Amino acid sequence: MRAHEAGALHGDIGHHGPAWLRPPEDINALLDQLWPATARRDADGVLNVGGIDVRTLAQEYGTPAYVLDEDDFRARCRAYRDAFSDASGGGADVFYAGKAFLCKAIVKIIAEEGLRLDVCTGGELAVALAAGFDPAKIGLHGNNKSLPELTRAVRAGVGRIVVDSHDEIDRLAGLADELGVRPKVMVRVTVGVEAHTHEYIATAHEDQKFGFSLANGPGSGPGSGPGAGGAAAEAVRRILTGVGKDRLELLGLHSHIGSQIFDTSAFEVSARRVLGLHAQISEEYGVELPELDLGGGFGVAYTTQDDPLPPSDISRQLAKIVEHECGAFDLELPRLSIEPGRALVAPSVFTLYEVGTVKDIALDAGATRRYISVDGGMSDNIRTALYDASYSATLASRASEAPPALARIVGKHCESGDIVVKDEFLPADLVVGDLVAVPGTGAYCRSMASNYNHVPRPPVVAVRNGEARVIVRRETEADLLRLDVG
Repeated sequence: MRAHEAGALHGDIGHHGPAWLRPPEDINALLDQLWPATARRDADGVLNVGGIDVRTLAQEYGTPAYVLDEDDFRARCRAYRDAFSDASGGGADVFYAGKAFLCKAIVKIIAEEGLRLDVCTGGELAVALAAGFDPAKIGLHGNNKSLPELTRAVRAGVGRIVVDSHDEIDRLAGLADELGVRPKVMVRVTVGVEAHTHEYIATAHEDQKFGFSLANGPGSGPGSGPGAGGAAAEAVRRILTGVGKDRLELLGLHSHIGSQIFDTSAFEVSARRVLGLHAQISEEYGVELPELDLGGGFGVAYTTQDDPLPPSDISRQLAKIVEHECGAFDLELPRLSIEPGRALVAPSVFTLYEVGTVKDIALDAGATRRYISVDGGMSDNIRTALYDASYSATLASRASEAPPALARIVGKHCESGDIVVKDEFLPADLVVGDLVAVPGTGAYCRSMASNYNHVPRPPVVAVRNGEARVIVRRETEADLLRLDVG
């Protein structure tokens, strides 16, 4: 299994498309699971979101553009917040994973909706602080936090730092002495569970850069084996009785097992292993850690093949798992935290493009493939090229009575892998100047965007109740040249 988030992997099977893709009965229909809550077609078949016609958005803000349905995003934040608050007997916190997409407006929204914030670099922390977010509600991740990043976080008073290496423990202990503070930390545990979509594997250890393994590993200490907590147990020992004693406050253990996860079976294995170490810590040190973080990775629907669980089901099942495992180890219920990012913001955003060219390319055996080139591409959505991720699309600027034709949406970049949507049925009469919309682009699109071919990055436009506002402006050529000092 690949070690990174891969979306849905499909082979190229020619003009027939992947096995799961079927011609739609209604080419103009919007499938609820793929689109933001306020997305709908008006009487003329034009896509509207937040009460605004996409043609108006294109005219005023240009294309390509990321369009955020603010009400949809807020509703998803509340749904996760309320579901975990109701389900968890030990209390729960929802941390929005800022790596999915972060800007000051997003930070302000999650604050208003009662969420906490997870950041993983100094830059993300800077955005959070610039937006006025309470640092006590921020968690700092990262496998290689620099001393300046840690210093800024400690000075700001971030609520927790998830330690990822022995070097980081040493740095934080030194900062505690230097600044006269006692940072709160969690230990990131590599539990040997890798989960993607509906599948997971459980191994003795993982070959990855994140966290401390529960199995034997460098720095695990003499005599420690898989049953003794391995490198993770040694990290805990160093915090509680070694260099971190009286310098660092250990809140609990953290794990993250994968992405695009559509059931909770892998979390059961993960929780059992993490809570096993939790119980070991209680027995050896007489300390019952107050918190447990099971990470994020909850899946969303990018295409009709995806069937994500609602937050109410996720929260109920995770709470049941934690309660059961705590009972087995005779532990008090810890305060549970999770870190959804994609699950909150991905479905709330679509990218709006304008069609520039339409080509029918002859293939073998008389088949053809229709290539629809748009005015963006891999610089605003790298996930298709990077992960072989699958997306959907629709003709957004009008209705069509034409039959469906299998097409591939590609970008404008000088790269053969510049594909936005690998396979989708679109109206056969789609022409230059039409607008197409690709849903599910709120996560890891703007945040991973680039200036490949010196293309300025698109704006992010939030829509709500018939009004639109730019929350991240479009880059200009002047922006690009400003950094080029000659």
